[in-house]
Amino acid sequence: MLRTFKVEKFHAGIIPESTLFKVLRYLDNENIETPFLLIDSEKVKEKASLIGRYIKNSKVFYAVKANPDIKILKFLNRFKLGFEIASEGELKILLSLGVKPERIISSNPIKSLKFLKMSASYGVNYFSFDSADEVDKLSRYVPGCNVYVRLSVPNEGSEWPLSKKFGVELDEALTLLRYAKEKGINPVGITFHVGSQCTNVYNWNIALDKAKALWDMAEKNGIKLTLLNIGGGYPIRYTKNVVSIETIEKNVNKLIYERFPKGLEIYIEPGRAVIGDAGILVTTVIGKARRANEDWLYIDVGVFNGLMESVGGIKYSYIVESCKHTRYKKRWTIAGPSCDSFDVIDNNVSLPEPNVGDLILILSSGAYTVSYASEFNGFSIPKTILMNL
Repeated sequence: MLRTFKVEKFHAGIIPESTLFKVLRYLDNENIETPFLLIDSEKVKEKASLIGRYIKNSKVFYAVKANPDIKILKFLNRFKLGFEIASEGELKILLSLGVKPERIISSNPIKSLKFLKMSASYGVNYFSFDSADEVDKLSRYVPGCNVYVRLSVPNEGSEWPLSKKFGVELDEALTLLRYAKEKGINPVGITFHVGSQCTNVYNWNIALDKAKALWDMAEKNGIKLTLLNIGGGYPIRYTKNVVSIETIEKNVNKLIYERFPKGLEIYIEPGRAVIGDAGILVTTVIGKARRANEDWLYIDVGVFNGLMESVGGIKYSYIVESCKHTRYKKRWTIAGPSCDSFDVIDNNVSLPEPNVGDLILILSSGAYTVSYASEFNGFSIPKTILMNL
């Protein structure tokens, strides 16, 4: 069955043409049962090799939470990346793949006791923290481990801010570093997070200024740090162009090597930037309605089973299967399949009118879609399909 889609010029600026071509070729398959997530492995490989290229002495740790599908992790493991995890569930997947403990770190500042015990038994040895209670836990369950304190930094310009739940200010960070040393764990560095999908390159400048201030304070207190973990935050294209990885990293590299001691280790924790724009969600139109002068479009993936980030402000680009109405566009409210009125993905989206049963492609949906998803109301989580090289 040959399908045709209304591909417009701006779509090529959101998703690589090579990825889109592979997806369209895959959709010529007669047995299409949506929803599912197609991942272009070639694009994943490209992004995994690009990140860290412009920062000297850097190591890349893929943030497993972005997409923990075992096929994707197995694929990334071929390139000897590190992995950043937060839970025993994520650690179990890595164990099944034989990932060595020295390639695993945990930057969740608050960790469960079960996870710490499991990490200690396997030999995971690098952890973030931002509280005295966490120091107590780490010193008890992973004695002698290496730790890096999380600083609070501005998240302006990030579409998914992360600045309120974690992180401490300079004086408290110094106190915690000293306390960690007293408790017999090894304070080796500093970490921060500028916010997920950060489109403001200057966030890294402010964060590095703050990290340098703490670095100097620690040295004056007899604590020699060797590690700077700059977290994640690299953005991808959803509906518009964003600052490039090269631009971010050249700026970061320049600042680090102007301000920090030579020879320090740099850790990077990309998630969205590795997998996000390598993925396209394939969904089916299951209904249309006109309500209070609004046109509603219902599809078989929604907030609960794959598009939770839409609630936090992430907006996607869509490609509609061609039909007789493709010359004309309407403004749509797009909603998911569940009975819950919270299940609304986007408003005022300009799209050609599809027929019920037509497919819609949701671009740049490889990250934080299936990993957030539940089977609320009995609707399935989209299956992940890795399109091989």
